[in-house]
Amino acid sequence: MGVSMQQDMGEGKQKHGNAAISGTLTIYDAAAGKQALLEVLDGVAELEIDLSAVTEMDTAGIQLLVMLKRAATKAEKKLRLVAHSPASLEVLDRYNLVAYFGDPVVISSPRNARHD
Repeated sequence: MGVSMQQDMGEGKQKHGNAAISGTLTIYDAAAGKQALLEVLDGVAELEIDLSAVTEMDTAGIQLLVMLKRAATKAEKKLRLVAHSPASLEVLDRYNLVAYFGDPVVISSPRNARHD
């Protein structure tokens, strides 16, 4: 799992952070990204996590995202998941967690969909 992060200074305490997760978000990598994501959340009022480059996600990946959401809520911060990859959408849907995160989810139709 690769994690890239950026913090934008806002006015006063209203800092905005962006993080992008790439590759796999599985039991083998979730622990490695946990501390980095918690640190960027600690330094901002809002954190947006881009999931567009997530190629595989399992229960450990979901647990990491839920833990981040709970930490943000407890600290009265905003956490948004954006640009969901097909792999991340599949797992969020499987565990019925799309509404829990409350982020808009764009579902694109298959390119070669047949219209009967």
